[in-house]
Amino acid sequence: MSEETTNNLILDIENLVVRYETEDGIVRALNGIDLQLGYRQTIGLVGETGAGKTTAALAMLRLVPDPPGVVECDKLMIGGRDILNLPAAKMDEVRGKDISMIFQDPMSALNPVFTVGEQIAESLQIHEQLDKKTSMERAKEMLEMVGIPGARANEYPHQFSGGMKQRVVIAIALACNPKLLIADEPTTALDVTIQAQVLELMNRLKEQYDTSMIMITHDLGIVAEVCDTVAVMYAGKIVEQGTLEDVFNHTLHPYTEGLFNSLPNIKNRTAMLKPIRGLMPDPTDLPAGCAFAPRCDYATEECKRRKPQLKQVGPTHKFACLAYEQEGFHIKRGNR
Repeated sequence: MSEETTNNLILDIENLVVRYETEDGIVRALNGIDLQLGYRQTIGLVGETGAGKTTAALAMLRLVPDPPGVVECDKLMIGGRDILNLPAAKMDEVRGKDISMIFQDPMSALNPVFTVGEQIAESLQIHEQLDKKTSMERAKEMLEMVGIPGARANEYPHQFSGGMKQRVVIAIALACNPKLLIADEPTTALDVTIQAQVLELMNRLKEQYDTSMIMITHDLGIVAEVCDTVAVMYAGKIVEQGTLEDVFNHTLHPYTEGLFNSLPNIKNRTAMLKPIRGLMPDPTDLPAGCAFAPRCDYATEECKRRKPQLKQVGPTHKFACLAYEQEGFHIKRGNR
């Protein structure tokens, strides 16, 4: 029986911890996250810069630099394979074929001295053992798939606009039909019109290739557009997780509500934005209790002493907050 039929999970992570041991101290980038993703599902990892989203993705791909990075995990299974204990040579076979990643900046993700066709063909030659001619033909087909004429396969990255470079990066990521696609802020460097086109393209290709996806973003609008579930991260931990309905319409964690209150209200243009006060804590000196307590309007003395754990509050909804245990506690909806 296949892994898919036994638990229907493409991704199964338990207690993933990543720290960087430097001369200046230990940077606690990821502090024990659990993450599960079903086949053909998309999860959004949301949070401010420094929350640990990209670090989680790099850990899944075994790309955390060692040293100074140290990765510890009780379980890291992708497509039924134990990624954590996979030999390095086998991991090279997995990257690009079973798991692909769209990196944040398309400008730096492409090699300027190779044509875009060569860069797409390279993964096909490595993972599919195709000859040079066949792989170039497939590369042209992939370019057509992402809306770029195949004839442009012989052109170099500098000859493409930012939006087209991102399409090329998507073509490279999907060339070998991966089971899991990790997209790290794939539209950050693009203008709003091109963002919409790229998101529509990714949605279409995800369905076409039957691919599961992790969407890393700070943009809740993108999550609403492409994700089935969402995990909100803060200071290296997941603080709220659930379906879009759970997190968007039944928000429970004060940090999640702070993210929503920071968004403009198009229904009430006179409403003031309510930014989250303060800054993300220093990962080399995290608070003893809840990491969000210094910025939280609901924090109690207990919050400053004890770390909250994720608790199940519905069939699909989890969150971690000690203040919620107070009698009469309720989230302030702000300008939503």
